[in-house]
Amino acid sequence: MPHRRTFLKQVLAAAAVPALFTPAVLAAPRRVDILSAKRREETVLRSPSLGDGYHMTWTRQGPQVVGVNDGSGWADPPTAFYNTRLWTISGAPDKARFAEVATYPVINRSTRPEGATVYYGSGLLAAGGRLYQFISTLDRAEDRPRHWTGAKLVFSDDGGRTWRNRDGSTPVIWEDWAEQTRGRFSFFQEPDGCFSLLSILQMGRDYAANRDGYIYVYSPNGNTDGTMNELVMFRVPIARLLDRDAYEFFAGHRADGGADWRRDIAARVPVHVFPRGWVNYTNLFPGDLVLESWLPSVVYNEALGLYMMAAAGIGVAPDGTEFGKPSYLGLWVADTPWGPWRQVHEEKAWMPAGDAAARAYGPRIAPGWVAADGKSFWLVWSDLDGIRAFATDQAQLAAALEKVTDPLSRTRIEADFLRRYTPHFAFNAQRVDLVTG
Repeated sequence: MPHRRTFLKQVLAAAAVPALFTPAVLAAPRRVDILSAKRREETVLRSPSLGDGYHMTWTRQGPQVVGVNDGSGWADPPTAFYNTRLWTISGAPDKARFAEVATYPVINRSTRPEGATVYYGSGLLAAGGRLYQFISTLDRAEDRPRHWTGAKLVFSDDGGRTWRNRDGSTPVIWEDWAEQTRGRFSFFQEPDGCFSLLSILQMGRDYAANRDGYIYVYSPNGNTDGTMNELVMFRVPIARLLDRDAYEFFAGHRADGGADWRRDIAARVPVHVFPRGWVNYTNLFPGDLVLESWLPSVVYNEALGLYMMAAAGIGVAPDGTEFGKPSYLGLWVADTPWGPWRQVHEEKAWMPAGDAAARAYGPRIAPGWVAADGKSFWLVWSDLDGIRAFATDQAQLAAALEKVTDPLSRTRIEADFLRRYTPHFAFNAQRVDLVTG
């Protein structure tokens, strides 16, 4: 009962937030037409981090917050490999400073028992002085790539010092298999695994550019080619993101350009469909996962009065394994969060800096690095350019790890191997210019 009372108290206290917004006014109307987009190859920056994911949000205090999955982030030397960890980013792209959020709940994979549940960070949002993060989980399949099965929501009201479960309790709990339920998660075992990987619309510093009082969240519609390339979404009043019963799912476009929203998840329809053929169906590493093809990054461009979306599909080899060829990259724009989305850039062989060996993935538009005039922004991604050679030679890594037992030594050995084989498995950034008409 104390947890329930705490949760209800917080929800009631937050209920005044929508009063700050003008109902039914989403944002300023579009001011220009976007004809195309150009990646500026000469601007590519390679940050000395280790990891992927890189979902970002922009806080009221100024820094951006970024989630790093499957790595040690900017720690030098690396001290642990985290399933997910938060860092802050201060400054311009070429002078960025990174600081670990040391009070974030620890998800250190080396401290988890063999066969334990796995959690990876996805959608991040700073809104109303509160920091939210959806954290995705996987099934335990061994005979095929693991599928994404659910997402839990955690939050902080004090700038990341204290983190709470969705019901307001603390510390954050990483539920074991028997504890994973819809009551504990925002989404769990939904049809085809929809809404297990989540990305949240970013609208300025602390979501301040929003005017209709809603948060908009996107997800692949499943885990397989034919569903993962279907983009679905929901909206929820800002003050009620913790309340799963308040979610409304996109159920179609109306003739007047508006959207039909339904409380029933079964009424969902795709808001956009990406190309097929870019989702892995087997793995280089046995028991690994279906990668996050088509999980978008969506940012409101306040200066131009439009919404920008970046998304990528993994380059699949003929045998169905991941990273068999360069990935697909697309950029789209729209007048509303629900589209319709118009493509302004397409690459069927995404090779940053002209690198034919690139295996780039997970593009994110940095919400705090959009130019004041809206005509350029910075795109962030990770790159597993040498992963297939790493998969072939992984026996060397296993042999090296067998020689040590302490977690710190194991972390540094693994980091050395990753940097040797996949030097761009890191926070890479590049300026993108929008061509306007």
